[in-house]
Amino acid sequence: MIERTLSIVKPDGVSRGLTGTVIGRLEGEGLKILAMKMIRMTKAQAKGFYKVHEGKPFFESVTDFMSSGPCVVMILEGEEGIRRYRNLMGATYYKEAEAGTIRRDFATDIEKNVVHGSDSVETAGYEINYFFNALEVAGG
Repeated sequence: MIERTLSIVKPDGVSRGLTGTVIGRLEGEGLKILAMKMIRMTKAQAKGFYKVHEGKPFFESVTDFMSSGPCVVMILEGEEGIRRYRNLMGATYYKEAEAGTIRRDFATDIEKNVVHGSDSVETAGYEINYFFNALEVAGG
């Protein structure tokens, strides 16, 4: 099934010049980029994006981090796009990620793990709509 998912190159990935490397890996996996832009979230916007985690111990830390610098947000599409992108990203905790995944190769800690990706079709719908409107999506 063709699925869309949200991808974020997080502030650590952007500041370390890894955006092109991440995009190369996405395209190498056969995932199509339907939309892409660089943004800088405010703390309030980061809190809105991560609202499902409100009240968890890492909420303040992750929203501070995600609002600390520019991010590149993208809509990806492909056959089983969510699963394929999550496999390419690797486990959230980079030391548990498989060799050759983005996080294993480039992450420096559990938050500074370079990329974010939607975990389900429902989450992808919410996350895509959080950052993009219909006019911004090629082929949308």
